[in-house]
Amino acid sequence: MNKTLRHTAVFFGVLFFALLARATWIHAVSGESLAKDPNNRRNLIDAFSRPRGDIIVGGRPITTSIATPGSDLLYKRAYTDGPMYAPITGYLSQAQGATMLEGVHRDVLAGTDLRLHDNAFDALIGKETAGGDIVTTIDPDAQKAAYMGLTDLGAKGAVVALDPRSGKILAMASTPSYDPSVFAGNSRKEGEEFTRLDEDKDKPLSNRAIREAYPPGSTFKILTAAAALEHGTVTDIDTPTGIPAPYQLPDSSTKIGNVVPDAQCDKVSMKTAMQWSCNNVFLDAALKTGAGKMRETAEKFGFNQEHFLPVRTSAATYPDQLDRPQTALTGMGQGSLTSTPMQMAMVAAGIANNGTVMKPYLIEQIQAPDLSVIEKTDPEAHGQAVSERTAKKVQAMMEHTVREGTADGAQIPGVTIGAKPGTAQHGNDVRDERPYAWFVSYAKQSDGTSPVAVAVFIDPKDMNISRSDIGGGRLGAPIAKAVMNAVLK
Repeated sequence: MNKTLRHTAVFFGVLFFALLARATWIHAVSGESLAKDPNNRRNLIDAFSRPRGDIIVGGRPITTSIATPGSDLLYKRAYTDGPMYAPITGYLSQAQGATMLEGVHRDVLAGTDLRLHDNAFDALIGKETAGGDIVTTIDPDAQKAAYMGLTDLGAKGAVVALDPRSGKILAMASTPSYDPSVFAGNSRKEGEEFTRLDEDKDKPLSNRAIREAYPPGSTFKILTAAAALEHGTVTDIDTPTGIPAPYQLPDSSTKIGNVVPDAQCDKVSMKTAMQWSCNNVFLDAALKTGAGKMRETAEKFGFNQEHFLPVRTSAATYPDQLDRPQTALTGMGQGSLTSTPMQMAMVAAGIANNGTVMKPYLIEQIQAPDLSVIEKTDPEAHGQAVSERTAKKVQAMMEHTVREGTADGAQIPGVTIGAKPGTAQHGNDVRDERPYAWFVSYAKQSDGTSPVAVAVFIDPKDMNISRSDIGGGRLGAPIAKAVMNAVLK
C-alpha cells in the first residue's frame, strides 16, 4: 500500500477509535451526570412534556397542568386557591424549580418514579407513564379557617393544626402568601414576578409555619409545667408556691413583673399561675428544674431537631450551657429559646394525647395513575414526652385557663378546650419591637381523646392596632377556635 495512503488510513482509524471511545465514555460514565445537569434543556422539555399528577386535598386536586402553546415546554403548573395552599404545595416553576411537596415528590408527580411502572422491563426501557397523585392529610375546612383567620387580620403569621392521636397535619397556613401559578412558566413577566416576591421584605415565599423560629413566650409555660411536674419540682398544682411577684431574677438586679397586677400572682399555685400567666411561678419552676432537665423534656417534645413531613422543618431550639438567669427566662418562653409554630403545635398535641407525641405527617398516601396505593403513611410515635399523669395535670391547668382565665376566647359550647395564650418579646430593644402573639389549644371529645391541637403565631408589626391590644388571647384565640370548630364539625 502507498505509504501516504497507509498513514492516512491509520490516522483516520485512530480518529474513529477515539470518537468511539469518547462516545462510549459519555454514554457509560458521563451520561447520567449530563442527563441530570440542570443546564440540559432536554430535561426541562421532558419534565414539562405531559400533564403531571396532582396534589389532593379533601378528595379534590388543588393542582392541574395547563397547555402552553408556542413553547417547547408543553405544560405548566396551575393551582387552585394557590395562596391558601402554597405552604403545602410549594411551587413548580419552569424557571425557578420546585419546593415543598412539588419538590419532595417531583418524580412521583412527573411519572418517573419506578414504582409507577407496571413491570421492571417498562422501567428499564424508560417507558413513559402518567404521574401519580399525592393525597394529603389536610382538612380543607380547617385550612380555610386558618388562612382566612390570618388574612382577615391582615397579619403576618402562621397556623398549624394537628390530630394529636396520629400526627396528621390538618392545616398549615402562612401569611402573607403567594400564588404559585403566577410564575409557573418561564416568561420574562413571570421571572419578574418571582423576583418581586423573593425580594419582598415581608417574605411571602417563606413558610412561617415550619421554616421560621421565634421566641414562644408564655405558650412555653405548658412545657415548663410539664417538666416541673415530671421531675418533681412541683408535685401539687393547687398548692401555693410561695414564689413572690415580681420575681427577682437570680444573679441579677432585674425584677420581672406580670401583665396582671403582681398581687394577683404573688405566691400563687401553678394552676392559678397558668390561669393568669404569672411569670414568677414559671421562672422559678424552670430555675429549680434546671437547664438539663428542662432541655431533656423539651427534646422529648421535639426540640433541637429537624422533622420531616416529608418536607423538612427548621429545628426549634432549647440551648445548652445556659446560666441561671437564662434558665429561668426559658420558663416563660423567653431568652435564647425559639420555636416554630409546628413545634408548639406538637407540644400542645403531646399534652392532649396524654404525653405521647406523634410524628407529624402531611401525606396520607401516594397513588399510581390507576388509583392503586404505592405508599401509605402509618402513624408513628416520636416518643413519650411525659407520663400520662403529668399530661393530665397540665390538661387540667389549660382547661381551667379556658374556663376562668386568659384563654376564655377559645371556649366552644359543649366542648372541653384546653389552651394557653402568650406574647413574646424579641429584638435587641424590646421597647422598640412589638411583641409576637401566640395561642396554642386543643379540643377534647367526650371519650377524652383529642382530634385537634392548634398553634397560632402572629407578628403584629405592621398591623393597625395599639401595643396594648397585642395578645395571644385577643388575636390568636378566634383563629384557633375557628380551626377547632372546622375539625369538630
